[in-house]
Amino acid sequence: MCGIIGYTGGSPALSMVIESLRKLEYRGYDSAGIALTGKAGEKLIVAKRAGKLSNLESTLTSDHADSLSGIGHTRWATHGGPTDENAHPHISSDGKVAVIHNGIIENYLELKAELEKRGHKFSSQTDTESVAHLLSDEFNLSKDLADAMRKVCKRLRGSFTLLAISSDSPEVIVGARRNSPLVVGLGKGENFLASDVSAFIAHTKSALELGQDQVVQVSPESVLVTDLDGKQVSAKPFEITWDAKAAERGGYTHFMLKEIFEQPKAISETLLGRFSDDSKVICSELASLNLDIDRILILACGTAYHAGLIGKYALEQWAKIAVDVDLASEFRYRKPFLTAKTLVITISQSGETMDTLMAARHARELGATTLSICNTMGSSIARESDAVFYTHAGPEIAVASTKALLTQIVALKVIALYLAQNNKSLSDSQVAKLITELLALPNRVEEILETVEPLREMTRGFKDATSVLFLGRNVGYPAALEGALKLKELAYMHAEGFAGGELKHGPIALIEEGSAVI
Repeated sequence: MCGIIGYTGGSPALSMVIESLRKLEYRGYDSAGIALTGKAGEKLIVAKRAGKLSNLESTLTSDHADSLSGIGHTRWATHGGPTDENAHPHISSDGKVAVIHNGIIENYLELKAELEKRGHKFSSQTDTESVAHLLSDEFNLSKDLADAMRKVCKRLRGSFTLLAISSDSPEVIVGARRNSPLVVGLGKGENFLASDVSAFIAHTKSALELGQDQVVQVSPESVLVTDLDGKQVSAKPFEITWDAKAAERGGYTHFMLKEIFEQPKAISETLLGRFSDDSKVICSELASLNLDIDRILILACGTAYHAGLIGKYALEQWAKIAVDVDLASEFRYRKPFLTAKTLVITISQSGETMDTLMAARHARELGATTLSICNTMGSSIARESDAVFYTHAGPEIAVASTKALLTQIVALKVIALYLAQNNKSLSDSQVAKLITELLALPNRVEEILETVEPLREMTRGFKDATSVLFLGRNVGYPAALEGALKLKELAYMHAEGFAGGELKHGPIALIEEGSAVI
């Protein structure tokens, strides 16, 4: 996912945009770029380079320091390779409009053909450049960048976050979103637009949630949100609950190590306020729903899917309700049988996982009640669910999930206990015992983290393995799947997870010299 930032205000836009792009580097990228405005009518300043952010910074000079507003972008290549030409921002033919984009424009080829017939010349292989030319044409007609953005968005198919600036309106930034994250940061005499709150949290904790197919126009002193028809809509304000230091390494060599050691605190935050003194489970999210349910369907991707598989054991054992766990990426391509008595639980750390969001919408269309387990306030999945269980794990910067996984499992266990309490499938004493065990989890995890050094020595025997098989039974099976995923993500080694009883039904044939089994 690309990193996006827009800034307009009293501080130098160049330094603010570069600082924010550094905060977004954790997402990974293969190129970076910025566009800055000067005084009204002055030419836009555009710089973009393939490679690291430092490559971009080396092209910038003090002449750029007085810019009034700016947009910045870090890109993972999708349409077109990682080159200077394909890096964002993209500029209109007349040089007056600059656009950055996260997502995929599905109909860009037909738009490009139309624009070429009008005389536009393309300098990249990206889908985004079509948006820049379209936006410029509309802006030249209306002289209103927000109005132009609304008209362009109506013509686009696909998912997108778009930011645009114009040399004719140097203090204005316009943004739009569809199935891709965009949040507004509200400052004093300055405002931000970003794909992630970590881009601006050092400057403000006040933010606005943007809804689907909404367009926002920001200047240093104003924010205006409309739908695609130009009707003003109210955006939901929220306060970011973690501080800027939480998104820094804090002395650890990398973010993943930091987040591993944050797991005890993260679990404590997830459990905070969930149990009363008389051993009752508190879950207002579920209390607001119709709990006349006979089936639970968990939808998630990747690590969150594995959390769902582990949660299934507790939900079935404690709440005595049938549970299925599906990959969200596959669910949306089926015609599943759901009823009003089906509770669909979607799990996503960011709340923006596209396949999970699409699956949740599909489930709602089929009449199911939806509950999301999420770590990010104001995210798309959270907004579009009937209820949200926030894990409050704090920012997870590393690509490989750690504390989010554990807090998702804990959230599912709290939900299972609440349902068991609600339908009397467990006695009060059984619920009380399980509450005690859950509350002991942070200390248990802390104890394990204090004894990790022997694990370092154990892993040395695996470093030269050509293939690693992870085996497990019961909750150990999804743990094996997660272990294999982590090894692939982090060590780039071939690894597979299997149920322990399935080893003899095929996987054993893969074991040879150089193989390792965990």
